[in-house]
Amino acid sequence: MSVAPKTVLCIHDLPGFGRAGLSVIVPILSAIGVQAVALPTAVLSTHTGGLGAPARLSSPGYGPAALAHYRRLGIRFDCIYSGYLSEPEQALLVEQAMEYWPDALTVVDPVMGDNGRMYSGLAQEMVPALYTLCSKADMILPNATEAALLLGEPLPAPGAVTPEAAAAAAERLTRVCPQVLLTGVTAGHSIVCAGADKNGAAYTVRTPLIPRLFHGTGDIFGAVLVGRLLQGNVPEAAAQAAAVFVGDCLRATPEGADERLGVWLESVLGRLVPNI
Repeated sequence: MSVAPKTVLCIHDLPGFGRAGLSVIVPILSAIGVQAVALPTAVLSTHTGGLGAPARLSSPGYGPAALAHYRRLGIRFDCIYSGYLSEPEQALLVEQAMEYWPDALTVVDPVMGDNGRMYSGLAQEMVPALYTLCSKADMILPNATEAALLLGEPLPAPGAVTPEAAAAAAERLTRVCPQVLLTGVTAGHSIVCAGADKNGAAYTVRTPLIPRLFHGTGDIFGAVLVGRLLQGNVPEAAAQAAAVFVGDCLRATPEGADERLGVWLESVLGRLVPNI
């Protein structure tokens, strides 16, 4: 007897060109065997990283109307996974989804900045809005810059965060959210993720550093993590699988490829498909 796939409500941006946001999240979850329901926070001609000012399709009423429609249909979501939010009001949209489906696993990537600065175009009001959202989530996936913003601490200089400092920041963030995975810390020839939970458990995931910077790799990491969690993996194993797949994507991308366009994940998606 076939078992219905797990279903994830993915509340992220949708760029048409450039491998980021929902354009990578949906195929990754599908490859893993998880049904992805896309709820775009912004529809863009490209992602916002270095490709010029994108064309935008804006419909502020769409998100609440979509949630109401899904609720009328009686859809059950096993997970609510949110990422880039373009304005503070969209954090309220994610909170509304959490209220409609209180039994769903809630994973929040508090996208605000990286390398010691906030992303351009985001208002300072995003910080308290995402702090409140993170306080209602089951798990959050900040990088070191976002961790500092959530904690109200000085923003770290690029490359200045050690694995020990990342682990300590993750532990402090468990006062906000019960499960924290701080991502993307460089340490020598490794890339490190530091996990912590409110019960005092901690873990570190290390994978070989591939010194190339591509847009969208955080979304790829988060999508694989969510998919593996829904398959029953513990957070450490899910994080390890996500980090390994990002490395696979980087290695599949030729030297000299335009980093603005994201990694060439198409050739390695098959590695996520469950054995039949």
